[in-house]
Amino acid sequence: MVLTGKPFVFCAGADIKRFVGVDPDAARAGSRAGHQLFGRIRELPYPTLAAVNGACLGGGVEIALHCDFRTISSGVRHFACPEVFLGLFPAWGGTQLAPRIAGPEAAIRFIVTNPLRQNRMLTGSEACDLGLVDVVLEPAEFLDDSIAFLFQRTRAGATGPRDSLSEGSGANDAIERARRQLDDSLHGATPAPYVALDLIEGASRWSIEEGYAAEEDAIAGLLPGRQAQASLYAFDLVERRAKRDVGKPDVETRPVRKVGIVGAGLMASQLATLFLRRLEVPIAIRDLDQEIVDRAIGSIHADLESQVQKGRYDEGKARFLGSLVTGGTTYDHFADCDLVLEAVFEEMSVKQQVFADVEAVVSPQCVLATNTSSLSITEMASELAHPERVVGLHFFNPVAVLPLVELIQTPDTDEVALATAWEVAKTLRKRPVLVKDAPAFVVNRVLTRMTTVLMDALENGNTVDETDEAILRLGLPMAPSVLLQMVGPRVANHVLHTLNESYPDRFPLSQTLANYAEGGDEIALRGDGRRTVEEIQAAALEAIADEVHHMLEEGVVASAEDIDTALLLGAGWPFFMGGVTKYLDQTGMSVRLFGQTLAETRAAAPA
Repeated sequence: MVLTGKPFVFCAGADIKRFVGVDPDAARAGSRAGHQLFGRIRELPYPTLAAVNGACLGGGVEIALHCDFRTISSGVRHFACPEVFLGLFPAWGGTQLAPRIAGPEAAIRFIVTNPLRQNRMLTGSEACDLGLVDVVLEPAEFLDDSIAFLFQRTRAGATGPRDSLSEGSGANDAIERARRQLDDSLHGATPAPYVALDLIEGASRWSIEEGYAAEEDAIAGLLPGRQAQASLYAFDLVERRAKRDVGKPDVETRPVRKVGIVGAGLMASQLATLFLRRLEVPIAIRDLDQEIVDRAIGSIHADLESQVQKGRYDEGKARFLGSLVTGGTTYDHFADCDLVLEAVFEEMSVKQQVFADVEAVVSPQCVLATNTSSLSITEMASELAHPERVVGLHFFNPVAVLPLVELIQTPDTDEVALATAWEVAKTLRKRPVLVKDAPAFVVNRVLTRMTTVLMDALENGNTVDETDEAILRLGLPMAPSVLLQMVGPRVANHVLHTLNESYPDRFPLSQTLANYAEGGDEIALRGDGRRTVEEIQAAALEAIADEVHHMLEEGVVASAEDIDTALLLGAGWPFFMGGVTKYLDQTGMSVRLFGQTLAETRAAAPA
């Protein structure tokens, strides 16, 4: 028997919408149904082969693993078991068959490590190198070549995977190393990867039937749990809701045939590179110093050359794209731009002057956008002749990696400008979240409120290690002290000052952060109120909950789902927290503080 899929897709796995709200009995029954069905493939009395011709994910991989042999097309780019990323594990035999076929270390990498690395997927060649498939074949005659491969292997007397692994297969050492790595990165905040490791380890001593039973028991406990249900919610936000253009005006957008970038620093250079590679339109760059402009253009050309070295562009395309970039110290080459994005120093007067200078040379239809991280866009556009074409496009660093764009609408922004900016963001392969013009918008406002708690703890006697540990225990991907260095203390202190001007009671200034911003490392002790790690964590969560509640009441976003989407895509907060509001609702903190969940609070937000 040869199994293959329709063009470009072998099998994309289960419909995870069916997993929402399940009870333990339903979870166990679902796992058992898969075992019974796929087990019938494994027990067929003749050779079986999965010809993986396209995307093969989750349950699709498990179908393939139940066959005796697997071929894969060289064109496959998505071969993965992403379940651990979703707070689950492959519960249709994957944890038992992957180690039998490819060995425990390969199974750990495929089932546990890769999903936790932002759901990394394998190409066909990588899947073969890992030992999960037998051979890579070219797409042109893929099915015929797969059938020929099956005949060749069966004539040679080859058989499928073994029924069990030996105790000395190296599983124990690999499992222990993986557990230590999980402890370092997740601090036990989510059970799924640990459960998956236990099941992979068990494959070395269980029969396949015993392994099936263990998967059924484990999924009955895991799937109805808090982390798995939060992960399913988060997946729906970023893979479904964010793609539905929630809040986008239903109007015709303007074409964007040329883009201007004001500024040529590191962030501006990243933005110019992104616009060039995704839009493939002329890019005009402007800065005060020609040397800085030349350096930015040089970095763009270097990026294009790296794409050639990686085989993504041929030299002709790289030269063509490079020829589209112009730069200078005036705005002469901006006249025919359809969109101009400023990414200059975070000072209101500077940004107002930039917009005034740009408006003097571009057409009235040109959309003016700002990458400000916290300043009022309404004030920025207040002296323009056409403030209605001004929007915020707040990207996150590193620009090439983080998919979020906070799309900020002022009271004056018209629907055409907003929709045009929205389409540009999507063409850049970013996910826009619509935000009202409010201090620091969403992500920076949440992170800064959390930072005020941590700075207060430091200034009352706690150590950096303790404040880091308080946040890392939630399973967040980066220690606050590391994040602060990546963002830059000067930027963080500027955002705090912006928020302090509007909400002084909730965002007190910090002398310690000011010291960091000046390049020092001195903690400005002002008391002896040292707290436990648990107390710091609780205070940070309460502060975040309070700030989210304020944002919803102010109508900064339309619902709690927008805040979660922003934190998932812009700050890398884990799926198993559901962003943050899901976690606060699930743990009862929202009801304790506000008498209702944050999900319910969205009804109070203005349209």
